[in-house]
Amino acid sequence: MVQSQSRRLNNRHSRDKRCIFNHSATVRVAPHKDDRHWHDLCKAITICEGSPLMKLVIAIIKPFKLDEVREALTAAGVQGMTVSEVKGFGRQKGQTEIYRGAEYTTNMVPKIKIEVVVGDDIVGQVVETIQQTAHTGSIGDGKIFVTDVASAVRIRTGETNETAL
Repeated sequence: MVQSQSRRLNNRHSRDKRCIFNHSATVRVAPHKDDRHWHDLCKAITICEGSPLMKLVIAIIKPFKLDEVREALTAAGVQGMTVSEVKGFGRQKGQTEIYRGAEYTTNMVPKIKIEVVVGDDIVGQVVETIQQTAHTGSIGDGKIFVTDVASAVRIRTGETNETAL
């Protein structure tokens, strides 16, 4: 009986889109009359054509610019963000510091990583706001990356996509 249910589940999932949970099943774009065999999360995050697009903006900036960037993004309409302390290097190749009269070279430079998920309609404004606010004109100002976000689910309410932001 379990095998036949599993086959039915895989048959139900055998059209159009791959399930993002990588359980070797695919999900259908169009709902079916008998959808009781769908995974609940697959039903919640199935993306139909024409659904709103979201973008993940990742910015690596200098630590002392965090407050300015946060205030500017709040003014631009961003409602939330994730901030992490990170270390890395780029063209700077590290930095030289003098501590108690001795010179030390560090390979990794401390930075701040900001992650913001926004709607496709304001992503340009968000990128421009970060770029203008974090700019100092010196080496090590940082980088901004933009990637697509397939779906989002608010854990507390179950809201999906842009309403979950």
